[in-house]
Amino acid sequence: MVHRVVALAVPPQSPFEMASVAQVFGVEHPDAPARYAFTVCAETPGPVEVMAGCPLFVEHGLEAMDEADTVIVTGWPDHAARPSGGLVEGLRAAHARGARVVGLCSGAFALAGAGLLDGRAATTHWRMADELAALYPKVDVRQDELYVDHGDVATSAGTGAAVDLALALVRRDFGAAHAAEIARHMVLPPHRDGGQRQYSRLAPEPEHPAEETLAKIVEWAEANLHRPITVADMAAQGAVSARTLARLFERGFGVAPGRWLLRRRIETARTMLERTDATVDAVASACGFADPSNFRRRFAAETGTTPGRYRRVFSTSGWRG
Repeated sequence: MVHRVVALAVPPQSPFEMASVAQVFGVEHPDAPARYAFTVCAETPGPVEVMAGCPLFVEHGLEAMDEADTVIVTGWPDHAARPSGGLVEGLRAAHARGARVVGLCSGAFALAGAGLLDGRAATTHWRMADELAALYPKVDVRQDELYVDHGDVATSAGTGAAVDLALALVRRDFGAAHAAEIARHMVLPPHRDGGQRQYSRLAPEPEHPAEETLAKIVEWAEANLHRPITVADMAAQGAVSARTLARLFERGFGVAPGRWLLRRRIETARTMLERTDATVDAVASACGFADPSNFRRRFAAETGTTPGRYRRVFSTSGWRG
């Protein structure tokens, strides 16, 4: 089953945001089956000015959105400009028939202008967050978050967060293992959760001791997810107090250490359910859950489904039990 993605180019187009979604959805990756069809459209087909480099030549107009499963607005350079009537109609029609509508970075302004973010949480680049909130007071602007995904509507912060959201959408569509293969091909680190901060509030020096301590703790925890780990264990690995550990994770990831650990365990479980024939109980044990029933509850709370159902949808191992 092919998922059709249409990206809207808006002059002057940011080359990075467009390239980010093209790389995730439009490029064939050696270890991942082709599951997306990628198209670029513009309100006025033809040469589209970009912020750097040569113009982007776009063949398709807004009618390309009519058959899309996902529509992505890859930027909205003039933040104060309201989308044209034709674009608003196209975005609303796509959303009404069930297509997912996404705004990358300043693209959130276009979604807000179309009324798709009224009464909902959204994010954008941290430098633009106050402006978005002022222009569209009905939008609950989350300044710190990398991306906000409601399922039918999603927004991301700037630049690199476009890739984070794109991979999160792949995980939603085709599972964690498929997204991991794309990320590995793109030479990217493990995915960043949408609630993670847009930037670290640690001191800016690249060799800051606090950053080194956090990296050490994370590396140890990643290697020991199969074991019972407490917050006290993590603090001991960094030779810091529990209070300092909490500050490090809040500044670095925007979440408490225990919350970060749970998410990493669940992500590992998702990959095991997709890629192995291990029983659900065995997956729970391998991911550090001593009680299988607790694992099932936690997994459902994080993913919205049971481990068994998740496996039936996303398994690539041939296991359907």
